[in-house]
Amino acid sequence: MNAAYLVITLITAAITAGIAVADLIPARFVLANSAEVGVPRSWLPALGAVKLAGAAGLIVGLTGPPVLGIAAAAGLVLFFVGAVVTHLRAHVLYNIAFPGAYLCMSAASLALLVLR
Repeated sequence: MNAAYLVITLITAAITAGIAVADLIPARFVLANSAEVGVPRSWLPALGAVKLAGAAGLIVGLTGPPVLGIAAAAGLVLFFVGAVVTHLRAHVLYNIAFPGAYLCMSAASLALLVLR
């Protein structure tokens, strides 16, 4: 279980940090997607910062107090539930797999961190 916990948490942190950077740049696909689901462009820096903080919290939870990793994973689960709901409300389903995958990875990290 330690290997799964470590690998899933590191992958979750890496992909979350990657999409956070895309929000902060902001990448063209992020601008298009956020406009399509009704998220104002002015929110992107804050959303990117929250994702980056979650990714950093996962890493800190691996190396420091586990409660920080649990809190970060729980925050990311809530964040990506919001992203999935935003896609559903906007009826933008063709790319819902992306926030859904981030949600699944965050939930897996949370479960493994709690079971640790």
